[in-house]
Amino acid sequence: MKPAAVGLAAGVAAGGLVAAGARGSTLVPWPDKVRTAFPLALGGVVGLAVGLKTGVGISMLRAVTGRGPGPVTTVAPVLVGAGIIAGISIAGTAAAQRVLAGMATQGRDLDPAFATPPTDPEVSGGPGSVVALDELGREGARFVGSVCTPDDIREVSGQEPVAIPVRVFVGVDAASTPEQRVGLAMTELRRTGAFNRAHLIVQAPAGSGYANSFPVDVLEVLSRGDSAAVAVGYGLLPSFLSMGKVELAAHTQRLLLEAIRAELQTRETKPRLLLYGESLGAKVQEAAVPGGPSDLDHYGVAAALWVGTPGGEQADVFHDLCAGESYTVDRPEQLPDPMPSPRPRVWFLEHDGDPVVRFRPKLLLNRPSWLPTDGTRGRNVPEDMGWKPGITFAQAFVDTMFATNVKPGLFESRGHDYRADLGAVVTTAFDLPSDGAVAVRLEAFLRAKEIERAERIAST
Repeated sequence: MKPAAVGLAAGVAAGGLVAAGARGSTLVPWPDKVRTAFPLALGGVVGLAVGLKTGVGISMLRAVTGRGPGPVTTVAPVLVGAGIIAGISIAGTAAAQRVLAGMATQGRDLDPAFATPPTDPEVSGGPGSVVALDELGREGARFVGSVCTPDDIREVSGQEPVAIPVRVFVGVDAASTPEQRVGLAMTELRRTGAFNRAHLIVQAPAGSGYANSFPVDVLEVLSRGDSAAVAVGYGLLPSFLSMGKVELAAHTQRLLLEAIRAELQTRETKPRLLLYGESLGAKVQEAAVPGGPSDLDHYGVAAALWVGTPGGEQADVFHDLCAGESYTVDRPEQLPDPMPSPRPRVWFLEHDGDPVVRFRPKLLLNRPSWLPTDGTRGRNVPEDMGWKPGITFAQAFVDTMFATNVKPGLFESRGHDYRADLGAVVTTAFDLPSDGAVAVRLEAFLRAKEIERAERIAST
């Protein structure tokens, strides 16, 4: 039988088996077209790979044994194919560079609704700021433009504000090096009186510069304005394109934490230092304090909350390192009551069914602990979801693309969407004053504020 025929048969068989196995349940919903196409696409890729490998292997064996095509007929197609692949690669690289440049430009461009400099001197980009608003980038301008007002504080806390909240943001375009950006952030913190507040939260932004306003909103209204927040950017591209900047971002965080530590050592009255990171920001901040509790002691951190940390060996090791003084929850209902003593300092909020948390290279050939053979499943992990070598890895990879289905004001505690959980979890993790009535008002406020912000962005 000819090598091509043998390869075709092997490819069809392998592809069919993979396609059949790829029709199982996944962690998050996919669009119908993707759900239909995925088994065919995965089966086709595997079938093609198996078919080519089988056919080429047989051809090479026959060439070596003298019972096949000669050197010219064997090598020529390979050289032609290599040339075609090289050409496609060069063209693809140029196209990718143009796309990335366009995305970076979008990250710099301010929304018209957030392009007017703030009138509040307690935020970056406002009066007296050492960074101009257009240096903050799109996400930075949104962050400082979302600071809670005195009316917000009264609405949620039911009490009068005691201070004006501080928000400091330094974008990647504000300076050329991490050291310079951190220097600007420290100047801003001193200028705004941040070190005189009761709480100072350091947030590690995502790759685009996105700093989630939710945890800062909670801190601002529950502290009655007696808080400050700071974030320093390191890029302008989405997180999935910024994985190569984790070390740069972690270095930036360490520089900032060291600078804050040195500043606080000169002051008798010090704010409670809080850390917050979400998604890639969580990965970055954990990488900045690789010693876990010992590093938190060094910097004087009172509490840290890391949300939806992308999976991998670093995340596993860090979890183990913090086990002695950490608490992990999937949802607010799992928050401890009564609170253990001593109170946990490190908090992880990670959905059982978050593919961003669950996806990792080991999934390719190893059954994960969240898909045990006894059939037990965490919340939102389908009961009939099994593990298949290679297939589950591919399914989880596609899951990460649809892990966040954000609709303003419609909070879903599912996948990589943590908006429904943050009000209660931030309140507990940072030990902020609240009661049942305040918690209800807080949730309503967060939803209303998100809708208002989305409408501002969409209106322009």
